[in-house]
Amino acid sequence: MWAQARKIAFVEDVANSPLAKRPYDLRHACVSMWLNAGVEPPRVAEWAGHSVRVLLEVYAKCLDSGEQLARQRVEQALR
Repeated sequence: MWAQARKIAFVEDVANSPLAKRPYDLRHACVSMWLNAGVEPPRVAEWAGHSVRVLLEVYAKCLDSGEQLARQRVEQALR
């Protein structure tokens, strides 16, 4: 059913790609987006039904891209 829905929803090139290959991929993308948007990990964990520990084990790589923003936030807090 999912494969059929992808063929209907996507153009052929995208349908033949790994994008959203499984419904879980959409969930993973959503949780990753929340983290990258700066939503606090405890809140994301609650929304996703994870513990914070599991959330950080699975999605820690999503948090690596925010180094500069994190440093700016710390500098701002220290002012």
